[in-house]
Amino acid sequence: MTAVPQAEAEAGTAGRGGLRPPDWRELSELRRQFPPRANPASWEETRASRGGVLARVLAGPFTSDADKYQAEVRRGIRSVLDWLAAMPGQTWQQRWTASGAEQAGDWRVLAAAPDTAGRTDTAVRSLQYRCSRGLAVLICADVIRPSVGWLLATPAPTRLAAVMARTRAPEGFATLEEQCRKLATGETARQIALARIAMIMAAKGGLVSDITVGDCLEMVRASTGAARAEGRDRAYRSSFFYQLVRSLGRFPDNAPATTRAFHVPGQLSIEEMVDRYGIESRPVRDLLVDYLREFEISHDYPTLRNLSFVLARLFWRDLELHHPGISSLNLPPDAAAAWKQRMLVKETTAVEDGELVVQHTPRLAAVQYLGNVRSFYLDIAQWAADDPSRWGPWVAVCPIRDGELTRARSKDTAARKSRMDQRTRERLPVLPTLITTAENRRARAAQLLATATAAAPGQEFPAGDDVLRRAARTPETASRLWAEDPAGKRRDLKGEERRAFWAWAAVEVLRLTGIRIEELTELSHHSLIQYRLPSTRELVPLLQIAPSKTDEERLLVISPELADVLAAIVTRVREPGGGIPMVTAYDYNEKAWNPPMPLLFQWRWRLEDRPLSPAFIRRLLNDTLAGSGLTDASGSPLRFTPHDFRRLFITDAVMHGMPPHIAQLVAGHRDINTTMGYKAVYPEEVITGHRAFIARRRSLRPGEEYRTPSDQEWEEFLGHFERRRVALGECGRSYSTPCIHEHSCLRCPLLRPSPAQRPRITEIRGNLLDRIAEAEREGWHGEAEGLKISLAGAEVKLAQLDQMARRAATIHLGMPAFGEIAGRTALPAAKDRP
Repeated sequence: MTAVPQAEAEAGTAGRGGLRPPDWRELSELRRQFPPRANPASWEETRASRGGVLARVLAGPFTSDADKYQAEVRRGIRSVLDWLAAMPGQTWQQRWTASGAEQAGDWRVLAAAPDTAGRTDTAVRSLQYRCSRGLAVLICADVIRPSVGWLLATPAPTRLAAVMARTRAPEGFATLEEQCRKLATGETARQIALARIAMIMAAKGGLVSDITVGDCLEMVRASTGAARAEGRDRAYRSSFFYQLVRSLGRFPDNAPATTRAFHVPGQLSIEEMVDRYGIESRPVRDLLVDYLREFEISHDYPTLRNLSFVLARLFWRDLELHHPGISSLNLPPDAAAAWKQRMLVKETTAVEDGELVVQHTPRLAAVQYLGNVRSFYLDIAQWAADDPSRWGPWVAVCPIRDGELTRARSKDTAARKSRMDQRTRERLPVLPTLITTAENRRARAAQLLATATAAAPGQEFPAGDDVLRRAARTPETASRLWAEDPAGKRRDLKGEERRAFWAWAAVEVLRLTGIRIEELTELSHHSLIQYRLPSTRELVPLLQIAPSKTDEERLLVISPELADVLAAIVTRVREPGGGIPMVTAYDYNEKAWNPPMPLLFQWRWRLEDRPLSPAFIRRLLNDTLAGSGLTDASGSPLRFTPHDFRRLFITDAVMHGMPPHIAQLVAGHRDINTTMGYKAVYPEEVITGHRAFIARRRSLRPGEEYRTPSDQEWEEFLGHFERRRVALGECGRSYSTPCIHEHSCLRCPLLRPSPAQRPRITEIRGNLLDRIAEAEREGWHGEAEGLKISLAGAEVKLAQLDQMARRAATIHLGMPAFGEIAGRTALPAAKDRP
């Protein structure tokens, strides 16, 4: 049985009150701002006579230095003109329309039909190819303007982009070619983008600089439809050509940075939020609109959208469906009781034995929703004192008593805390396994890609236990590398390596910072800043977290592990010139487009640089978990959400001694109780333990000890650090404390091994293996058990040395400065929220 939950915030179907598709604003208004150019009924070039057309197209710049090619083009032009001359119409465009070429499957068959009598198949194909070359010249000369759909759906004129670049717009295409070289665009991507631009010029006339936003939008729609109809790959329907034309700087300032802005929903107005649920009572509908408008300035868009869902859908529309004709907030007791019972349960659908089954499950946010309705009643009663004419008629007794909401909220809080703690207790012990899986998956994908890149097309190469063969042809060499397994299944090794890398990067940044998923996607090159300590002049790298949920900006100290991850990310996304591409991200919560920024979590997708969305990062986490084999208590595959890393980070920090108020600042919480709720520990235990620690520290350090040390005491202090030097490295025990492990340094976690002692530790490890084998052979099980503990300590020390070596090999990228992003937009201001 597969459960399919009905999204509460997106509720509403035609079968339940005829509601509109939720949270999807019609984008016709934006599209009306950028209409495509309309072709006039006639223009000078298409009104020319046959002789005038020939005189123009058989002279420069339409001629070629290759005599044989030019002869073929000349014959093709005359064949096409002779064919069109037989059609009705006053202009060549009218004759083209009357010929039926745009409705025919292959226009070349119609064009070559008058001259095919008595010709062989080879001669007919040669004639058709000649007509194609001739029509390309006529289109570039603006004698004929075919439709965009025809240019995409039928065999287009041969080498249209090349002829257009040579004859009509050599400067414009040269600029586009230079831009493609700067962006290191793949050959296939470049050809498709230039072909799209040439088609727009062919269908609309003019030069490259005359192309409008509406022309590009029309081409995107047509190419997407043609790609779906013909089963083309993603590169075919790419809108990369829009970025190329936009780079010329001729688009208006309000033109979107990407064509995706025309296809994703924007913010709903207050009226649209309420009207999407089809409320029948007009006075109540106006009341809800006025009520939400009071919160429009002080609340952000997600809060307003959720509040409109609760009041308009879960509260009033539900009452209308079960009590037709209701029009007053003064609810009868039976209606109020029945509604509160329905609020506690939500409907979900499940597919069972091929049939759709409706199920009822507890609504987790029911208490919060009841609180929203109670606040609605109390706000109206309070506002009625200031504006009785507007709010007074709607004052009514609230159907939700304070006592029942308090009890329900207390019970809900305890249940939610229990669920959160259980998730944390399940996931904290297996976090190292997930980290190792992500790292190994990234390393294997990178090694496999390197091996495949070194192999020649068609050559076989090893891939773990399997053998793959590199495909002979790749559709997009800049972003894909195809390999085939023995069964013939194709694998995109570049795509696998990209997904493995970004999954590893997301896991590492989330676990090392505890930031929210929206804060992760908004990390940019500007987030890396530095601070110089006034006393020591030491530079401290900091990570600036942009305001998100609490509208508060905060700074996090970058640990060495986090610095390695950020360095790998910056190295990957940097352009050949050293800068980070400016990408435009869509805020899925605010339903708005952010200004272009050098975001860190971005990749090349469909031939353009795009930010990684929160939904895609969640899919990457699920892919990594699928390879880890981790399961929960019920034996089902374990699932991690990005917010789980935030709970794990806070829990781990407090468990290892971070004071709760410091953890609150690091997490960006306004209330310390929120931070305490994230930890899978009891608040009383943390507070009591912290207070006991402070009292014990004060009792052990009397006030008279805070004085200038004597020479003897200073010598004793220095001698302590000299005695910490051991054969394998240095001991990290605190001052004035003896060794509590009986000088078993190999087992001691306080030992920091020296890289120069790796041979000694390796020798000790080999000796331990021999002694363990001897003990097991002789039956000395107690001796073997102790030796295995020492062996585990040796393995840990060798792993520490490996980690130290990787850090030493890391390339220092330095801190970003404004000089490194020359030629790009200035540092954008912090994100403003209402």
